[in-house]
Amino acid sequence: MNRTYLYDIHVRLGARMVPFAGWEMPVQYTSPLEEHATVRSVAGLFDIDHMGQIVVAGPDALAFLQYMATTDVSELAEWEAHYSLLCYDDGTTVDDIFIYRLPEHYFVVVNAANLKKDVRWLQAHTPGFDVTVTDVSTETYMLAFQGPQAQAILQTICDVDLSRVPFHFAARGKVAGVETLIGNTGYTGEYGYELFFDASHAEHVWNAILKAGEPHGVKPIGLAARDSLRFEPCLPLYGHELSASITPLEAGLGFAVKTDKGDFVGREALLKQRLEGPPRKLVCLEMIEKSVPREHYEVVVEGQRGFVTSGMFAPTVEAYAAMALIPAELAEVGREVDVIIRGKPRRAKIVPRPFYIPAYRR
Repeated sequence: MNRTYLYDIHVRLGARMVPFAGWEMPVQYTSPLEEHATVRSVAGLFDIDHMGQIVVAGPDALAFLQYMATTDVSELAEWEAHYSLLCYDDGTTVDDIFIYRLPEHYFVVVNAANLKKDVRWLQAHTPGFDVTVTDVSTETYMLAFQGPQAQAILQTICDVDLSRVPFHFAARGKVAGVETLIGNTGYTGEYGYELFFDASHAEHVWNAILKAGEPHGVKPIGLAARDSLRFEPCLPLYGHELSASITPLEAGLGFAVKTDKGDFVGREALLKQRLEGPPRKLVCLEMIEKSVPREHYEVVVEGQRGFVTSGMFAPTVEAYAAMALIPAELAEVGREVDVIIRGKPRRAKIVPRPFYIPAYRR
């Protein structure tokens, strides 16, 4: 089991450590509900160094990523970052990723559980391209600092004018004196930053951010709150809303699939599905009967079946809720369905997506 550089600090802070994607990670420090509320109201600091980072470089780097990713990478301005996906030939999902266009190369952030697979997948497709694919995860540390006060707090220890770094763009500067790639990106539905720097400085940067945020109520945040924070704005989690058996179009991520940009891996299958309509659709469910709809629970709609991809109590909207994949022709807002919980049907209703409107869409 891997441990991040901050493992001992998490233990000293009283975190409950759990296995996640081959890593021992903090699931909570105090209460997941308190940590969730901290991010929604102030800001929270996340150790997410289990995630992977890949550098794609060389004369054909753009052409290569155009072929591998579903978005139009050619549209990225220098320093811009964009959500994208890697797909198999049948249109199902290898992983969902973030691509940063930096001056000297492309920087790709991938999910922890998929890092080795993603590297192998990318490297297997390099023949014919003058490109290198390099896993830089070991030497790169990744923190996230998210919440409505994240910019103001981080600015006190950062030499870059963060107000001049737009959403989904990045800049290089110093955070607490450490050279850092600062991405105005995140996974909580709030504005905030993802920070990349040399792993040897992990403890220093972590402590500096917590110290700067202490007067405002900033706290370290565990995986439990990270999951509920991404769930409310319906941000997908690989292995739940996306997988090797679920396409991006079924998951409602058509904005990240540019079938008109030219050839890419999975294009033909995704184009076919786009023209014919996906057979399944990801919907939001709110429980009518008070129960917790967990992952993999069966959903019955008009005699047809689907399943819950993620489900929990959504603290900000105070509802027991779920995302579920159901037959597309039945995915109508307002329709009532049954979620089978411990062998018994519990009524739920399809509601508009998302449960919580993220800050950048208000």
